[in-house]
Amino acid sequence: MNISIFEKALKWYFSKQSLPYWCVLLIDCLILVIAGILLSWLRYDFDVFLEHPLRILKTLAVYVAISMIGFRLFHTYAGIIRYSSFVDLQKIAYANCVSMVLVIMVHYPMILVTKGMFMSLNTRSIVLMYILATLMMWTVRVLIKILYEVSSADHWAKRILIYGAQDGGVGLAKSIRSMHPLQYILKGFISHDQQFKGHLLMGKKVYNVGDELKKAIEDKDIQVVIVSPTQNEDFRQDTETQDILINAGVKIMMTEEEKEWRGDKEEFSAQQLREVSVEDLLPRGEIRVDMLAIGRQLAGKRILITGSAGSIGSEMVRQIAPYKPSAMILIDQAETPQHDIRLMMARQWPDIPCETIVTSICKEQRMEDIFSAFRPDYVFHAAAYKHVPMMEDNPCEAIQNNVYGTKILADLSVKYGVKKFVMVSTDKAVNPTNVMGCSKRICEIYVQALNNYEGGEDHSQSSTRTQFVTTRFGNVLGSNGSVIPLFQEQIKRGGPVTVTHPDIIRYFMLIPEACKLVLEAGTKGRGGEIFVFDMGKPVRIAELAKRMIQLSGAKDIEIKFTGLRAGEKLYEEVLGEEENTMPSFHEKIRIAKVRQYDFETVAKEIDELIETSRHYDNMATVKKMKEIVPEYKSNNSIYAKLD
Repeated sequence: MNISIFEKALKWYFSKQSLPYWCVLLIDCLILVIAGILLSWLRYDFDVFLEHPLRILKTLAVYVAISMIGFRLFHTYAGIIRYSSFVDLQKIAYANCVSMVLVIMVHYPMILVTKGMFMSLNTRSIVLMYILATLMMWTVRVLIKILYEVSSADHWAKRILIYGAQDGGVGLAKSIRSMHPLQYILKGFISHDQQFKGHLLMGKKVYNVGDELKKAIEDKDIQVVIVSPTQNEDFRQDTETQDILINAGVKIMMTEEEKEWRGDKEEFSAQQLREVSVEDLLPRGEIRVDMLAIGRQLAGKRILITGSAGSIGSEMVRQIAPYKPSAMILIDQAETPQHDIRLMMARQWPDIPCETIVTSICKEQRMEDIFSAFRPDYVFHAAAYKHVPMMEDNPCEAIQNNVYGTKILADLSVKYGVKKFVMVSTDKAVNPTNVMGCSKRICEIYVQALNNYEGGEDHSQSSTRTQFVTTRFGNVLGSNGSVIPLFQEQIKRGGPVTVTHPDIIRYFMLIPEACKLVLEAGTKGRGGEIFVFDMGKPVRIAELAKRMIQLSGAKDIEIKFTGLRAGEKLYEEVLGEEENTMPSFHEKIRIAKVRQYDFETVAKEIDELIETSRHYDNMATVKKMKEIVPEYKSNNSIYAKLD
């Protein structure tokens, strides 16, 4: 029955937002009186204490009144006791120190003047009284905080481990403990570092990865593991821990990487945590780019971006706009996504003059009018048809959009004195096995040959020679039509998850990372280079599908192998067999050494290719593509007969 009453009292107290400040003040005053009585008892014999209770109480009443000054100065009563932190305990100590000094200053004159009305305590007793009172006030707050944590643990707070036992993990633990309201109960830390084995941090055990971690998850019924902000990169490489947590059904959470996080932030909240996604678990090295240096080059310039509503183009808009270009011209033929970009610019960067134009890059006269009116300094060309199976079925459209559209933009860039033209290419352009990859390789050949071309009226009329730079990378995570959104949709429907081949592998990069490297290469390139990005380790698509199913928590979802699609490779290459690379200004960017082409010869062949595509004869078009790019060998395609 007593336990039941205690539980009801706890429930009543913790259901309230907080005690009124006067209740907290009253509790502290009562503690001070109790500490004074104890010290008076120790100072005098028990009989003397019983003979003069009023004198002692009057003396303590004066001490309490004086202590109000310290309480008021440091607002010790203003905090919510259940959320007490180290700062609150400091305030109590400071307040009692001030009060103790004031009491010592007042005590002896008071005793002399009143002549026996008050009980005399020496300085040592007063100091001990305030030390005892401080310890008791601390104890009350800590006990209430512990009771709150224990009582809430069975209701809504989740039992967690923190991955990382260094400063970042400890700082995260402190912030989580001070969250209002409490949402997580810390049960320990995870670390590979053997120096922490068997140690306690903040009173909680540090567990090593392996059987010890598996047992801890089971014994303590762990629901969540939160990765310390300083350990995100290590966790990506730690597939052993990932597998243990995923197989145990433990939710994994991370803090936002793009935001600077410090462990002493008092305003830390659950909103700064997000559930881990498969992108977070792919092994990849951190990419660092000096965006401020890039921003200085783009500030005050007129920027034209094609494909501005696509995955890469829209991210480039977001990364360039903060550096205040003098104007932005955004081109895309997808009306609704382009409208979204228009609204984003108006909302986030209303001071930047921005034209969002819905049109195709294949409309030569429209492009001429745009270049003539806006005279861009930089062109970032991200517009392209990119889906391999679609372009395998529509090679003529691939040429008219990818090749002809690129040729129009490149020629106009020369004509109107664009400082730099940056083309976004793909690893599928290396030893292409499909129409899409070959069309992008032809674009690379054209802009590189144009960069090196010394003659021609357009070049001689241009006030500044245009520098053409190509950037080549693999798949970007989360892009429109990429494999991850497809798998997510298939898992949501209950499966099966379709993978073309058990051994197929791909390179992956996050969209923001890819765009940073595009900007780095584009602004620092001198013209004529094909920049190749270090995509990290390749990922087996079947393993990616398996990991996504595990993360979703779904059961009995089948992975179905459907066979390679037309034009599809088992693996992508970043460089061709006859190519090699040179280092560049960034460790993640290398310069491909590729065959050089004569511009006049290339231009003639490409004009013939474009003209052929206008007759919509697929075989004739692909045959011409293979003549321009001899290394193009069709894979699992009807065009293989042309090889």
